[in-house]
Amino acid sequence: MTSGGDCLSGPITNLAGYRFIDLEGRDALQSIFRSLCADLGLKGTVLLAPEGINFFVAGPTAAIDGFTSFLEKDERFRGIPIKTSYTDYQPFNRMNVRKKSEIISVGLDHIRPADETGLEIEPQVFKAMLDRGEAVHVLDTRNDYELRLGTFERSINLDIRTFRDFPEAVQRLPESMKDEPIVMFCTGGIRCEKASAIMMEAGFSDVKQLKGGVLGYFEEVGGAHWDGDCFVFDQRVALDSKLQETDATICFACREPLSRDEQGSPDYVVGVSCSYCINGKNKLPLIDE
Repeated sequence: MTSGGDCLSGPITNLAGYRFIDLEGRDALQSIFRSLCADLGLKGTVLLAPEGINFFVAGPTAAIDGFTSFLEKDERFRGIPIKTSYTDYQPFNRMNVRKKSEIISVGLDHIRPADETGLEIEPQVFKAMLDRGEAVHVLDTRNDYELRLGTFERSINLDIRTFRDFPEAVQRLPESMKDEPIVMFCTGGIRCEKASAIMMEAGFSDVKQLKGGVLGYFEEVGGAHWDGDCFVFDQRVALDSKLQETDATICFACREPLSRDEQGSPDYVVGVSCSYCINGKNKLPLIDE
């Protein structure tokens, strides 16, 4: 496991990974993962679906090592690309091991990322493209509340509230984009794998996905061409390009993420309201990744 060279090292290791794979025996796996995580004292979430596994867990380094050792003993999970970061506190409240119909919900049962997805592009290659100013559409597949905290410069905002809105949003893209180069990105890569399959089915011919997502990009090349922070689905709320926790917070009234500037709004009263509450936009951010 590796982490960003400048990343804060604390007593809690945060681990995230996923794999699209035909996953059978989920009842037994659920019991096994529950016992394993309880024995190791881990907290977080493990999602098991017919299309694969998605996990984000946190605990002491020895516990995380025990978790990864277990993964390596199962050929279905061996070699899963993983991302690590560190905190001086436990960012999750409990441990959940859940069975779901999809590890990343979009509601299209026929989309099978395990069979076919867009090609990956390495962070260094993507950065070089941006450095040279190449003609490429940079497509943000994340939700609207994530984009507010940060995104790549000149990226396309689909203005979606959840990933389930992605297929419809793709239909609104210009027809001319179908034969033009597109690089899409998300937080850790999982949404892009499914998103690329959806776009290919819709007729987009030159679709690539940023390997490792935004966090992988931060880890490999830093924050070049990125503006702001990266929202994450745990108590840290957001990370900067050094994979360190930022000043972003969550409104306890409506659960909207708030940047440091938004916390300065007169509408923001801790535990009472924020500008999004006042405007009636108060849906709980969904765990997409």
